[in-house]
Amino acid sequence: VKDLDFERLQVTVREGKGDKDRMVPLPQQIVPDLQKQLIRVKAIFEEDRRNGVGPVWLPNALAEKYPNAGTEWGWQWVFCSSRLSNDPRTPGVRRRHHIHENLLQKAVRRAVVSAGFTKKVSCHTLRHSFATHLL
Repeated sequence: VKDLDFERLQVTVREGKGDKDRMVPLPQQIVPDLQKQLIRVKAIFEEDRRNGVGPVWLPNALAEKYPNAGTEWGWQWVFCSSRLSNDPRTPGVRRRHHIHENLLQKAVRRAVVSAGFTKKVSCHTLRHSFATHLL
């Protein structure tokens, strides 16, 4: 959540290629939908807190450096899973992870078929199209 910047219309993509953080544009057209998504996710987050669901998993040594960060709103997933899962690294702890990338891939595939495209289109194709459009 904390990586969305609605004022500057940008998203921070962490640890991308070359292990670098990058700022990418956030199209104004999707801001209202993203804000609605955050309202839905915040309700899930608050219910999870009331029910004692474990904090989100934090990468690297962040959990040690900031022990409470995983329970803070800013560290939550924008697109969280609808299900809780057992954390294999921490027995007895249930967490809510992000949605699986296959969910997005399948949605893109359905949209491509529905649109009647004959060329192969994937999430990666959309990424390259967006990058080309920015040039």
